[in-house]
Amino acid sequence: MAFYIYIIECLDGSYYTGYTIDLVERMLKHKLGKGSKYVRAKGFKGLVYSEEFPSKELAMKREYFIKKSSRAYKKELVDSFVSLE
Repeated sequence: MAFYIYIIECLDGSYYTGYTIDLVERMLKHKLGKGSKYVRAKGFKGLVYSEEFPSKELAMKREYFIKKSSRAYKKELVDSFVSLE
């Protein structure tokens, strides 16, 4: 089983960081406004970054680190991300 962290860009340009075990399903929920209050309020623009982990513990530690990081750090991650979409 894989565990994911992800960053979504909202319509206002802000970032939302989250954790999931099903990245496709989670993005669908965010698009429908049912993923989180923050993304529902700010508007879903798209997935801009993700990482896969072998354990829930590692994924959640990374999610916490990214959430506490500066916007500049998050922007560096986003700019380095190569989407397979």
